[in-house]
Amino acid sequence: MREFSLPALYEVPTDGNLTDIVRRNAAQHPDVAVVARRTDAGWQDVSATAFLAEVRAAAKGLIAAGVGPGDRVGLMSRTRYEWTLLDFAIWTAGGVTVPVYETSSPEQVEWILGDSGATACVVELPAHAEAVESVRESLPALKHVWQFEAGAVEELGRLGQDVTDATVDERSSLAKADDPATIVYTSGTTGRPKGCVLTHRSFFAECGNIVERLRPLFRTGECSVLLFLPLAHVFGRLVQIAPMMAPIKLGCLPDIKNLTDELAAFRPTLILGVPRVFEKVYNGARAKAQADGKGKIFDLAADTAIAYSRALDTPSGPSLGLKVRRFVFDKLVYGKLRAVLGGRGEYAVSGGAPLGERLGHFFRGIGFKVLEGYGLTESCAATAFNPWDRMKIGTVGQPLPGSVIRIADDGEVLLHGEHLFKEYWNNPAATEEALKDGWFHTGDLGTLDEDGYLSITGRKKEIIVTAGGKNVAPAVIEDRIRAHALVAECMVVGDGRPFVGALVTIDEDFLARWCAERGKPAGSTAATLCEDPDLLAAIQSAVDDGNAAVSKAESVRKFRILTSQFTEDSGHLTPSLKLKRNVVARDFADEVEALYRK
Repeated sequence: MREFSLPALYEVPTDGNLTDIVRRNAAQHPDVAVVARRTDAGWQDVSATAFLAEVRAAAKGLIAAGVGPGDRVGLMSRTRYEWTLLDFAIWTAGGVTVPVYETSSPEQVEWILGDSGATACVVELPAHAEAVESVRESLPALKHVWQFEAGAVEELGRLGQDVTDATVDERSSLAKADDPATIVYTSGTTGRPKGCVLTHRSFFAECGNIVERLRPLFRTGECSVLLFLPLAHVFGRLVQIAPMMAPIKLGCLPDIKNLTDELAAFRPTLILGVPRVFEKVYNGARAKAQADGKGKIFDLAADTAIAYSRALDTPSGPSLGLKVRRFVFDKLVYGKLRAVLGGRGEYAVSGGAPLGERLGHFFRGIGFKVLEGYGLTESCAATAFNPWDRMKIGTVGQPLPGSVIRIADDGEVLLHGEHLFKEYWNNPAATEEALKDGWFHTGDLGTLDEDGYLSITGRKKEIIVTAGGKNVAPAVIEDRIRAHALVAECMVVGDGRPFVGALVTIDEDFLARWCAERGKPAGSTAATLCEDPDLLAAIQSAVDDGNAAVSKAESVRKFRILTSQFTEDSGHLTPSLKLKRNVVARDFADEVEALYRK
């Protein structure tokens, strides 16, 4: 199939903007908790009425400080209540939010605030304020910098005391559906990040249709979602705005070090995350079972869950014996795993990278459906997702209602719909290249099945062509290899080479546990074990699993274990954890060469 579309389930209000959401919630659901604030004493609910009052107070402060209609305001912070508060306050003041990753370097801060022409910036921590201050001389438009930890919200409240309600009402009604709501800078796997202009229409079309299509996951007064993704990423913004539109309770978590404890305390009904979160849950549970001497039981339970889920997709369904085994393991294993995820949820939405078919079947088999989706910054996050009632594991689902997915002759995925971005800020050439005849060219390769479910098979610019002329899409095998508990990252190489190879980094958390189980010296690292036969055999098993998903010509023949990590600080990962392939290839050129020595 070359093209598929679904009718819209939500009509975008042409004369409205995103501030309408908080006003409507306060009018229709005044006492419903729409947000939860993390405090030292635990989670504190904030009603729709209270949230609107706080938004308006902060907006008055922004207006008093001189933030005008259409002015850009930077937001540099971890995911926390105040981020959401200021996002809606900026819109209420008539401004445009410019997210900045809280891990950004001063050079990146300078580019984003300078390119966007931000007139003000709100940061979280002293380190963020220092980063902005270090480049402030090159930011002539920047007039104000406020810091959450230094009382930014309270300061804005004091500044705005003399601003009238009528002024706020006027400002909040200025922006229309096609006006910019935010400029989100892409991760920048190559070159400088581009400022992606997303309008109020983009978010209305995106979030409104998602809420309607997944309505059982967005029941007001019953459902809740815990947000721990960075709000500087467009997926995080989707997770923030969609619950507000429903509305359901949103909790913002700045630190995921104690994610399991926070899930148990907040008890969300819906989790939105990236595949690495679900991989960590699975690998952590398996490692704990092995440490407790119950590894065989866990593996049998996992195999049963996967078999049960696969059987759900067959005409006859699961056999009686399979149902009995699943019932037994639900008491022994699955219930405990669901408790780790908060104990109340039945659904999660996963995006950002492929989840992996085996993991998808595992979670559905234990009674926790992970609905995989696909999108980009330019598509305001999800442009395809699996419906709650007809999921197809191994695909990223059907198009967002009201949009169209087309597969070009060369296999590229093309998009059309109201949710798409307006333009790249200050970059008409890039805009013209990406948006042709009303279609956004994603750069991703994919296929559509007879029911309109999309599968992503690779990325055009990342296709490797071996010396033998074989085209290899690295994502498929990399995702399979990365699913192994010991693997942190994997990058396939082989462009112009006689065969495909791979560079592998080791997950340090699981390495320590693995070493303890196998009697390796305490404190062993990837550097001390990179030639260890047991570790090499373990990584070979991960490679073998990856090779099972591709043809022989596409399979990894040799791999190298690296002694360091790919991180954002090292310059090898973007803030959204995508590999900067060109940087990795440059910095590890000697390791790549070693793969092909005789």
